[in-house]
Amino acid sequence: MRRWFTALILGLVVPLSAQALTPAEILAALADPVNSTGNVADAVDEATGARGWMSSDMKPVQEGKIVGRAATALMRPVLRNDTRKYPNHLLEILDQAEPGSILVYVMQDGLEVAAMGNLMATTAKVRGLAGAVIDGAVRDITEIRQIGFPVWSRRVSPATSVGRMIGVDKQIPVLCGGVMVHPGDYIVADADGAVVVPQAAADKVVELLKQYADKESKMVPIIEREKSMLKALEIYNRY
Repeated sequence: MRRWFTALILGLVVPLSAQALTPAEILAALADPVNSTGNVADAVDEATGARGWMSSDMKPVQEGKIVGRAATALMRPVLRNDTRKYPNHLLEILDQAEPGSILVYVMQDGLEVAAMGNLMATTAKVRGLAGAVIDGAVRDITEIRQIGFPVWSRRVSPATSVGRMIGVDKQIPVLCGGVMVHPGDYIVADADGAVVVPQAAADKVVELLKQYADKESKMVPIIEREKSMLKALEIYNRY
């Protein structure tokens, strides 16, 4: 017999099969090779009505795809004559983020300043982090490629953050590449760019991705046979 449970959510009766996905299930779905950042961006658009894709200048240092949950840190420029000591939130979150996390570093008003170099990438690699997405710059990219730590950034620059940027806070909402990222949000990045999947919309995004994949798999044979995308869309309205 099919079991049901009653949820006091908008007065609805919800089947057990509709329970929320676990974080591991969401990560696995987003990591599926069929789910490109293009499809993930489409799904976030449809699920939330808001943009999830970061600025188009957010580029990978090397090829590949990363999926993980955001661990955030925010930096700002040093003010003139400010001699106070500030915590280094970039390094703190580097040491504190859970394995599998994606570092999301925002260099507020410091786009040309590097938030990460080879030593930080080495640390992230040995700690089992999935990658880094930087609203700012990265340096030592030859070494970072050799280390094999995935990084997406808006710039490449030799300029160090030491003496130029100070910590504001860590594990707070940050605006990265034009998109708000909350700690724990899901990040997907590949050769096309980086996308943020809000935690609250993750289940719906995964559901939509399944629908997209199903439709596209059925559209391809029609396109190949008919040599027309319009004819495929008449049957399977992907867009």
